[in-house]
Amino acid sequence: MSTALTYALAAALALLASVLTFFTGFGLGTILLPALVLVLPVQLAIAATALVHFANNIFKLTLVGKHANKTVLLRFGLPALISALAGAALLNQTLNLPALASFTIQDKTCTITPIKLVIGLLMAFFAMLDLSKLSEKWLLPPKYMPLGGLLSGFFGGLSGHQGAFRTMFLLKAGLSKEELIGTGAAIGFLVDLSRLTIYSEQICKNQELLAEQAPLLVTTIVLAMVGSIVGSRLLKKVSVTIRKIELSAAVLLLATAIALGLGLV
Repeated sequence: MSTALTYALAAALALLASVLTFFTGFGLGTILLPALVLVLPVQLAIAATALVHFANNIFKLTLVGKHANKTVLLRFGLPALISALAGAALLNQTLNLPALASFTIQDKTCTITPIKLVIGLLMAFFAMLDLSKLSEKWLLPPKYMPLGGLLSGFFGGLSGHQGAFRTMFLLKAGLSKEELIGTGAAIGFLVDLSRLTIYSEQICKNQELLAEQAPLLVTTIVLAMVGSIVGSRLLKKVSVTIRKIELSAAVLLLATAIALGLGLV
């Protein structure tokens, strides 16, 4: 795949991912990460996804932040902020582990590394969790909210997948729709801010590579914001077969997860 085509695909998926968050259980980071893995090493793709997610959460906060529930933010958001540091630190540790295996396909050497395998498995797991809607079926009472924050923050720091656990613990918190959206945006902001402090080491080490991808990152940030606006406006106007969209997204995510785990990307 040519560089131009890869960039176009990644940018298009950023827009699609942002719109799909209004129709399915998939989060922006869940779909955007596979897109950025196409053009960046996996650890930088996670960091870049966090940057886009962080910028989009700031945008959301300007729209719905006033509705955030302060009690939930403290009970869920504070543990999430702390555990995100642990998840991001564990991600950094996997970078130092030796490759597990390597093989050649048509003169291309494919290497299976611990970080690719772990992130590939997590991508597949959370894609299936979102697709099956289990995070909306396994609802836990508010007394477990701090535990939910720890789990959500940890996996948010490790791979960026924080939405599934947040859903499981917040849907029974007695929040209005506006409070749920506003509180979710605020918690996402805290987790992104926390994990980016750890990711900053990799960002600094790879400034030149990220600088080369700056146009793509700026484009994905803008398109993610556009997607949020488009999705919110189309939500009540467009009649879509949600299951078909979910299945299409799941196929894309699982295919990328398998390719990543096998070292093909």
